[in-house]
Amino acid sequence: MIPSASVAGRGGGEAVLIPPPAGTDSPAMLLTRSQPCRPASPVPAFRALRWIGLVAAFSLAGGATVPATELLPAAGEPPPVMYLLDPGATGSVAGLPAWVDPDRPPHWPRWEIAVNGLVMTRTIGAGTATMQPLADGRQLTTGDAAATWPGGVELRVGRWFGERQRQALEVVYWGVYGIGSSAGLSAAPPTIMAIPQPQFPGVTVGGVPATLWLDDASAQELGRTDLVNNVEINWILAGGERPEFPPRSQSLHFAWLAGFRFFQVGDTLSLVTTAADPAAGALLFQVATNNNLLGGQLGARLDWRFAERWRIDVVPKFMIAGNALTNTTTLSGPGGTPALFAGGIPVDVHATGSVFSWLGSLDAAVAWDITDRWTLSIGYRLVGVGVIAQADGQWPPVLVSPGALETISAGSSTLVHGGFAGFVSRF
Repeated sequence: MIPSASVAGRGGGEAVLIPPPAGTDSPAMLLTRSQPCRPASPVPAFRALRWIGLVAAFSLAGGATVPATELLPAAGEPPPVMYLLDPGATGSVAGLPAWVDPDRPPHWPRWEIAVNGLVMTRTIGAGTATMQPLADGRQLTTGDAAATWPGGVELRVGRWFGERQRQALEVVYWGVYGIGSSAGLSAAPPTIMAIPQPQFPGVTVGGVPATLWLDDASAQELGRTDLVNNVEINWILAGGERPEFPPRSQSLHFAWLAGFRFFQVGDTLSLVTTAADPAAGALLFQVATNNNLLGGQLGARLDWRFAERWRIDVVPKFMIAGNALTNTTTLSGPGGTPALFAGGIPVDVHATGSVFSWLGSLDAAVAWDITDRWTLSIGYRLVGVGVIAQADGQWPPVLVSPGALETISAGSSTLVHGGFAGFVSRF
């Protein structure tokens, strides 16, 4: 117990002189209370506890020097701070009621839904010729049916777990459809030699050799229709607090990401070749290729808050995946009449294969946290996919037999890229 002495204070008040702890050179501490500062407390026990708390704080501080000044303000001035910093430097405070938890976990919304609109395109490989060059040098290739910038949609649903909400599970889907255009070429007189060309023993359509349409044709029309689908299930482990919520004193936030991803790239090329005789109609030749990647991915999320409610969000991801390949080649005549190889086998060959492919993606966005529950964002996405098959690379030079169409070439790559904009809702 620390002895003390009570003496008369100025203005009719009172003062307590507290000597320093034994064995120290610290000076004594004088605590004073002015009478006009406030009326006497109706609860004497509270006043006694207050003095005991001040004395205990001084004792724990090891006799630190405290200026001998009045602790309470004069009448009419603001009241003093009610809580003292913990002298023991344990990271909490002294004087908090027992029911107050200084490390109270956050009560942020756990669910979030994101909806984005997409405008994206993709790169295509070097074009493959669909005809021999004309005398004037003109030639149609698969590259002439260029990729366009169609729209798409992205949906994301996530939930945060744990007392401090530093782990989350999210499910993501986004897709872009109808990437492609058309191109055509005509010749007068009809001199187009189409590719592929039937080879011995030949191909027939309704009992008529296919060369009726493919040799000395009058026109060709080529169309491209590509699509991209993406599905992800990711587990997120944050290194700190969620960046969408206050306090916003921390400018950088980092989180790890791991999960599974399915990614599909499909492209279809359709070539219509019109015979020299308009009455004969046209042949339709199609090559449809699909890449279905499935594998585990790793990634990260970095948020940089550069203003009170503005931040830059960067999300890189990478995966090695198994790729289930398919390729379908068909040839049909007017009215859908199937073309036949010798022996009556339809020119409708479905080939399959499998390879290991890689995928790397990067999302970069600017986010505006309007409130704790609503965010608007706009950004750009890059998705590179390698060791895949594309319809341009499966275009055959000749039609000989079904076996010649059962091989899939998978050695190309593509870059899917474009912008996105949307909102996030939390509840």
